[in-house]
Amino acid sequence: MNEKSIIHVALVVKDYDEAIDFYVNKLKFELVEDTYQAEQDKRWVVISPPGSRELARASKPEQDDFWRDYNRMVSDGIKFVREPQVQDYGTVAVFEDLYGNLWNLLELSAVHPMAIRTL
Repeated sequence: MNEKSIIHVALVVKDYDEAIDFYVNKLKFELVEDTYQAEQDKRWVVISPPGSRELARASKPEQDDFWRDYNRMVSDGIKFVREPQVQDYGTVAVFEDLYGNLWNLLELSAVHPMAIRTL
């Protein structure tokens, strides 16, 4: 079986430290690597969603709490461009990062195929 997966997604940032502060301290991502590459005079910075080196469904109910995460993010100053809405697939709100990229904060309904799929 030949499975494909995305290992990294690159985001272009204006300032490494500013971006690390936002993604790690506000979004609560984990800083996996921050290595200076002298030959290119740049840094290789890798972050990941909390508690995982990969995207996977929550293994415990406390890992998947939309309203807890939404309220914390609002109190941390995250700019939401679409307020939470309950849809057939789950609860979703859209927020913006420092550079105008849009991200979904999403909690899938328990019966959604992606919610019951194991990675």
